[in-house]
Amino acid sequence: MAVFGKTDQRSQKLFAYGRRFFRWLTTPHVFLSLIMLVIMFYMVIIPLYRMIMTTITVQDIDLRVIKDAEVGDLTPYHWVRMLFGQIAKIMTYEPLVHSLTISLGATALALTIGGLMAWLVVRTDIPGREVIHTLATIPYIMPSWTIAMAWTVMFKNRTSGGTPGILEFITGAPTPDWLAYGPIPIIVSSGLHYYTFFFLFVSAALLSIDSSLEEAGELAGAGRWVIMRKITFPLVLPAIASGFIMTFSKTMGTFGGPNVLGVPVRYYTLSTMLRSNTGIGNYGDAFVLAIVLIMFAMVTIMLNQKMVGTRKSYETIGGRGFMAQKTKLRNWKGFMIVLVIIFQFIIAVLPLVLLIWSTLMLRTGNYSPSNLTLAHWIGQSDLSINNGEPGVLLNPKIYKGAWNSIRLSLWTAFFTALLGVILGYSIVKGRGTRLSKIVEQLAFIPYVIPGIAFGAVYISMFTKPFGPIPPLYGTFALLVVVSVAKHIPYSARSGVSAMLQVGKELEEAAAIAGATPWQRFKRIIFPLTSTGFVSGFLMTFITTMRELSLIILLVTPSTQVLASMTMRYIENGNEQQANAVIIILIFLVLLGNFIISRFRGGSLKKGLGM
Repeated sequence: MAVFGKTDQRSQKLFAYGRRFFRWLTTPHVFLSLIMLVIMFYMVIIPLYRMIMTTITVQDIDLRVIKDAEVGDLTPYHWVRMLFGQIAKIMTYEPLVHSLTISLGATALALTIGGLMAWLVVRTDIPGREVIHTLATIPYIMPSWTIAMAWTVMFKNRTSGGTPGILEFITGAPTPDWLAYGPIPIIVSSGLHYYTFFFLFVSAALLSIDSSLEEAGELAGAGRWVIMRKITFPLVLPAIASGFIMTFSKTMGTFGGPNVLGVPVRYYTLSTMLRSNTGIGNYGDAFVLAIVLIMFAMVTIMLNQKMVGTRKSYETIGGRGFMAQKTKLRNWKGFMIVLVIIFQFIIAVLPLVLLIWSTLMLRTGNYSPSNLTLAHWIGQSDLSINNGEPGVLLNPKIYKGAWNSIRLSLWTAFFTALLGVILGYSIVKGRGTRLSKIVEQLAFIPYVIPGIAFGAVYISMFTKPFGPIPPLYGTFALLVVVSVAKHIPYSARSGVSAMLQVGKELEEAAAIAGATPWQRFKRIIFPLTSTGFVSGFLMTFITTMRELSLIILLVTPSTQVLASMTMRYIENGNEQQANAVIIILIFLVLLGNFIISRFRGGSLKKGLGM
């Protein structure tokens, strides 16, 4: 009887444990967290695993050099070849040095410009601050290679570019090679594009600093340099670090600018060398470069977290009220206004003017009025122009590319915004639990992976069937999947921010009233977080429209989008047609940004986490 009694007690305990586990499992946020965990694992971890496996296994292309091997056998061949082999210097280390040079140079330039602009707008009495603030965001709205393309129109020379740019055409003197192509143009064009990050982050930090802190230092006898070094700089350091991470990581993984300004003179970066290897099907070597890119991005972020995370903490807002005193420019006011106007014109207006002018030239290199034409816009098919393709407004390929861009952006924005709401609910409602932390950490991983490396991850994932999922390489669905996966960190951040504003008592009251989890989500959670959903949708739409690095390795002739079509035209020597496509793309992006401003006002700052 005692044995039966113990067995019965054990059964009751197991039943109680099972019931508690089932109750925990069917809790809405736990159930959704587990679903998100599976999705994150499938969209992030498995692709990374398969990419790593590709670098340590024999591929079809390796059979010609690895004797007596079979596809799938383990081998260190790719790592030895890319890190220690005879071609390691050309294939890995030189592109790595080039990437670091460009990234550090562009980041330093962006910090200088963005920091000074932020100081002028926030801490001085310069007029037109709102206009300056708005214009400062325009470069980031445009595709990242817009300034690079405008640079070639202005500065290319006959030596490296084949035809002269405007400067050489006007002066008759060839532009120096170092100014036409190579690291200097890439650094300048990238820095001018990404300075928006530093401007937004630093201006937000300066707005939170009480200027009485600096005045107290001045009263204590400290000079301006000491005040800047010991008071202002430590307070804005987190903002500078955030701008550094965004600019450095974006520049390390960017493809458009280095492809336009570097490849013609064989100045390869990791991103362009990665594209070259995948173009010939050498995925093992290409993925080694992708992993190197990922490792550098991760190390940079860890150093940032360590530097900012261990810094001393300073209170900048107290209970006595806040004061931000403006520095009076006095006699310098007129000069600074003119300087800012010229700078904004050079960055926001001049590139578009140069690109439009280029599209009106019948032949490249001749900038005289007699060479102007609308053939690249509305011209009929002519074998002597653009390899026989009609003008972009009459070209069915352009309309197909535009439609692919729009529908890719729509699908990506919808799924990303939806995942953002679900992730926000799962993370916030389960905050403090191990499951919630794991989901949040997995959702952050795509953030640290440069775009072109993330695209390479998905080549390894979908070139072959995976379970019930057929191979997706070459399909439009793959572009949607990789775009959604890459934007998950931003959607999760937006979802968490929106969900934190919803009090838990609202859902608890609905549950007491008998509402099911679906009813609570449909009638309470989603309506209250719809603002975040719409903002996330629109911002992702804009970002995806101008995305290039992420999808350049994945597009095929049937899935071309406007961004990738510009690179194809450039590589085929059709510069005017490429520039016309960029103008169309910028028009669509600006139209989308106008819609954002109408619906949410200042959504670019929201999308950047401001």
